[in-house]
Amino acid sequence: MDTAGSRGARARRGTRPAAPRSRGAEKGAARSPSRGRVAGESLRGAATPRAPRTDGAPGRGSRSARRAPAARELPASGSEALPAPRSKAPAPRAPAAPRSVAAVPDGAVAASARRLPPAADALRLREVLSRLSLARDDVSEAATLVNLVVSHLVQAIRAKDSCFSSIERQSAGSYYERVKISEPNEFDIMLVMPVPRIQLDEADDTGAFYYVSFKRSPKEKGWLKFLEEDGKLSAFKMLQALRDIIKQEVKNIKDLEVTVARKKAGCPAITLQIKNPPSEISVDIILTLEAQQSWPLSTQAGLKIEQWLGTKVRRDMRIRPLYLVAKQNKNEKVLRGNTWRLSFSHIEKDIIKNHGNSKTCCESDGPKCCRKGCLKLLKYLLEQLKMKYPKELEKFCSYHVKTAFLHSCVTWPNDSDWHLGDLDHCFQQCLRFFVDCLQRSQLTHFFIPQYNLLSLEDKAKHHFLSRKICHELNNGFPVFHENY
Repeated sequence: MDTAGSRGARARRGTRPAAPRSRGAEKGAARSPSRGRVAGESLRGAATPRAPRTDGAPGRGSRSARRAPAARELPASGSEALPAPRSKAPAPRAPAAPRSVAAVPDGAVAASARRLPPAADALRLREVLSRLSLARDDVSEAATLVNLVVSHLVQAIRAKDSCFSSIERQSAGSYYERVKISEPNEFDIMLVMPVPRIQLDEADDTGAFYYVSFKRSPKEKGWLKFLEEDGKLSAFKMLQALRDIIKQEVKNIKDLEVTVARKKAGCPAITLQIKNPPSEISVDIILTLEAQQSWPLSTQAGLKIEQWLGTKVRRDMRIRPLYLVAKQNKNEKVLRGNTWRLSFSHIEKDIIKNHGNSKTCCESDGPKCCRKGCLKLLKYLLEQLKMKYPKELEKFCSYHVKTAFLHSCVTWPNDSDWHLGDLDHCFQQCLRFFVDCLQRSQLTHFFIPQYNLLSLEDKAKHHFLSRKICHELNNGFPVFHENY
């Protein structure tokens, strides 16, 4: 036991009392991976409050210091440093930050990165989501105009060419998946055309592009004008015939100004522009073959949704018709325009609409999740970055983030992984997955595992986008608020 004399001796030797613990070092202050909260925090060990700093450098043990760990210097390859994922380990004590803070390059994060606490992060992301919600009146008006135009065209197409007589309209894309953002100004309409039994021959090693030919001579002789000399069905000839009919027929649509946009090289769509002052509505018409036969071998190991949506759902999806869209294969040595690409947009639409591990997820009387909110934010982030860097990011499209999102849903299959209150954590989790794909230049097609959606020839562009996403992730997504 210490005596008074020994205590006095220690005082004379200059021993100082222990400093009070900061919140960041409080025993048991482990961050919950599922909710993004800090467990075990106590006010007893908190240091005496002091005035907030104005130089942007957080104090010792602050939330900002914990949520924005220091990043390594980037290697020459362009790979980026992400904020460390949440773990159950106690948060380390952050070193004191200097008063003057140097500029942080894209993709790298200093200990002084200005990050909001988790609750504020989530609040700001919800505000962004609310801005992205489509006004009901605008949606109704736009959908009415699109339905009017497309219904008129479908009737005319059926009457003009016997090969197109059985064509049916099917809606696709983000508007019909209910993940459209900002404005209801873009629509995708598939014109689905049933075909007799067909033979598929792979056009390359991706497992996505095929040459199509008939196994037997079709009863409808009108098909013959669309065949090449070697018997292959020409996507180019069919698209051109459809385009010619549509260009003539839009002139007969009364009370609306509808034009056909110029043809884009390699684009499988015929794009209509509908004037709707003060804006314009774009409608992509996509010619689609529907074959009642088994999916190709390249799809056998894809659609890995057993743990997410169930084995029965996967089996039911795989017995649905096979869709092919007229899409030119850029890897062909001679671009003849006679290749077709597998399409799963009808399956994707069903997956996103019925996305829950449980049947009641997001139903009126069921628990709500943040899956669709995450997908909207992913699409919006890429859209904003493409507007900022159009040349560098021209090869990226919303299908890249949609594919990364679907893989994320498989990685975290349970509804409890996507709790509505965990929007900020789940969104960042999806982003980290996408950034990892970019840094490896490897994003597997969700239905065709051998098909890499990120060409190895574009590694520099992949690393550029990963740096920009890391910058946004580490700095509270400033691009979300630049135009507001």
